[in-house]
Amino acid sequence: MRNKPCLTSDDVHKIVAACKAEAAKNKWNVSVAVVDDAGFLLHLERMDGAGGMTSVVAEGKARTAAVTGRSTKFWEDRIKDRPVFLKFPDSLPIQGGIPLTWQGQCVGAIGVSGVQSHEDEQVANAGAATLT
Repeated sequence: MRNKPCLTSDDVHKIVAACKAEAAKNKWNVSVAVVDDAGFLLHLERMDGAGGMTSVVAEGKARTAAVTGRSTKFWEDRIKDRPVFLKFPDSLPIQGGIPLTWQGQCVGAIGVSGVQSHEDEQVANAGAATLT
């Protein structure tokens, strides 16, 4: 039997707090979603002033990053050459989702939505930095 690392509730709360701090520092109103390695929602938070659709988008970005183990920026760039990747079910290949790895394994992902895509990714990276 093998042991598999996974995100704890404490991990998730630290990740979300770091994301919110980065967003607040830049005066950005975003939604932050954290999912497990299978793409199931662990936490979703929509900051005051973030649009309603940002919650759905953040979760979709997180799910895509988790189940593929790749950033959504990777998929956004890949689609330019191979549009067939748009056929992946339930994927949202828009920059702003990043996988979370621990000991070389994907343990989940963060998705952020509410500002420009590269800014969403900046917020997500702030959260991911709490795992190092």
